[in-house]
Amino acid sequence: MRFETIAVHAGRELEINENEPITPPIILSTVFERAQDASYKHNLSYTRDTNPNRHWVESALAALEGGAKAAAFASGSAATHAVLQALEPGDHVIATSGYYGTTKLLKQIMKPWGIDATVMDTSDLAQLEKAITKKTRLMWIETPSNPMIKITDIAAVAKLAHAAGAKLVVDNTTATSVFQRCFDLGADLVMHSTTKYLSGHSDVLGGAIISKEDDAFFGRIHVLQETGGAVPSPFDCYLLHRGIKTLALRVRQQAANALALTTYLSQHPKVERALYPGLPSHSGHDIAARQMKGGFGGLFSFQVKGGAAEALKVAAGMRLIRRATSLGGVDTTLEHRASVEPPNYGTPENLLRVSTGIEHIDDLREDFEQALQGI
Repeated sequence: MRFETIAVHAGRELEINENEPITPPIILSTVFERAQDASYKHNLSYTRDTNPNRHWVESALAALEGGAKAAAFASGSAATHAVLQALEPGDHVIATSGYYGTTKLLKQIMKPWGIDATVMDTSDLAQLEKAITKKTRLMWIETPSNPMIKITDIAAVAKLAHAAGAKLVVDNTTATSVFQRCFDLGADLVMHSTTKYLSGHSDVLGGAIISKEDDAFFGRIHVLQETGGAVPSPFDCYLLHRGIKTLALRVRQQAANALALTTYLSQHPKVERALYPGLPSHSGHDIAARQMKGGFGGLFSFQVKGGAAEALKVAAGMRLIRRATSLGGVDTTLEHRASVEPPNYGTPENLLRVSTGIEHIDDLREDFEQALQGI
């Protein structure tokens, strides 16, 4: 089946009732009755271990990525944490310098547990290869990266990782499985903050890990999921599953809006540069065109001519576009990233990150124009 059909129909093989509803119901019960022989129907016993809504959405997530198994978590950070916890003390991780929450997990939580980490620009393959040690067991790449929109060659990093005996995890939150098929490019695991494009409406918190193989490493992640207990509620799973059904429609419109806006901004006299892999001028455009099919995602950044004051004035001048963190919702949002990231993280003071929504492109362009005219 094609992607759009999978998104609508995946995750319904567990039948709860004889007369199945078209829309999956929300099953709130935390416990399930044993059969007379003490067994559990569908292996349902306690909702921390599994729940019909979580089973449905995990099955759908695995189908979307073309993986063997998926594990849903209460947040993207919880999903990331589980992968890192599956490592052993003394292991070494190489990670993209992208979303600062991943860096924070590595430096503040995993380092005291004995996990060594090198956080770097993974788009530089020569430097990445130099960073590999005999103890490198995991490479974590984020492409396009947040907020600098750098592109890492997934296939090339997969070869380096596997030659070193390491697993490759790709944070596919920004690209989504609509545009980027990570397992086809050599990834072993895919991570999503399902809060973003997969749910799509900025009303549910969640994360997921999808594994290409149902192997021992994923088994360890599954143990951490059910034993650690950072699992999404049935209602969160219901909202996520509902959002998945319209994923392809939403992200294609968001990507079209992002390309139109960055094309406009790249030529604006008050803009220093626009960062979007769909632009031929982007340093990673050729790689992105090879590994992203059908679009380049709905996230971009641009740098205002001037400094923080000018960038903040543009943000304050928006009338339609919301000033908010996060990304992937149907509303276009904009954020001055240096204001919310740790000091000296490296994001330019004049940079604004934009998550495009599904509004009409002319209305979005007009809002940018009037805000830029204010500086």
